[in-house]
Amino acid sequence: MADQDPYYAAAFAAHYDDWFPSYVTDSTVALLADLAESAGAGPVLELGSGTGRIAIPLARRGLDVHGIEGTPAMTDRLRSKPGGHAIPVTTGDFSHVPVDGEFALVYVVNGTFFELPTQEAQIRCFANTAARLGPDGLFVLDAHVPEALAAPEAAVASLPIPGGVTVRTRRINRATQQYTSHYLVHEGGTVHHVPVSFRYAATGELDLMATMAGLRLRDRYGDWRGGAYTSASTYHVSVYERPA
Repeated sequence: MADQDPYYAAAFAAHYDDWFPSYVTDSTVALLADLAESAGAGPVLELGSGTGRIAIPLARRGLDVHGIEGTPAMTDRLRSKPGGHAIPVTTGDFSHVPVDGEFALVYVVNGTFFELPTQEAQIRCFANTAARLGPDGLFVLDAHVPEALAAPEAAVASLPIPGGVTVRTRRINRATQQYTSHYLVHEGGTVHHVPVSFRYAATGELDLMATMAGLRLRDRYGDWRGGAYTSASTYHVSVYERPA
């Protein structure tokens, strides 16, 4: 996550995990662990490792997990958790994948890939990720389907957090393929406005980025439980590999 203002960093780090039901985290970890096993031996890398919501449970499964994170407050939160200090985290822009070595699995979850603000940055991320994958390595990302982002029922959401409620509204700019989630965080008698911007891309554009990076689509799921991706899907989990 980009460190857009001090409240953004502190508030999101403190409450980020509370916005995800345990079954969402559990299914994400389970699918990533299965994919890591299919990718062969080797460490795994999370782009935008955040609070360690996914990285720490994966490490508990015996995987050698590394992270890249741009917001120190998020990494501080990771470090405060049991097992957090055992996960190496590099501070930086994950589109550059600023780490050495080869990885069996590189993943980015919760739509964080789309916090990269331009097509150029997203293409760069694909290319640099491909350069870090082992021969059987996999790159996994998730995203909302753009048409679903524009649906009226998806425009407003309430996210309960301890001591307050966050109300999120979404504004979409179709001309620039960008949307901004405006979070109004009611906490302790104060309302904080926290905008977070994303640059979305449809599956076809993502697959083209992969091709440019020397990768191809292996699987596309409709959710982290491995459900089918269909014309009715509002979400996808895409798995990329090197061509045979």
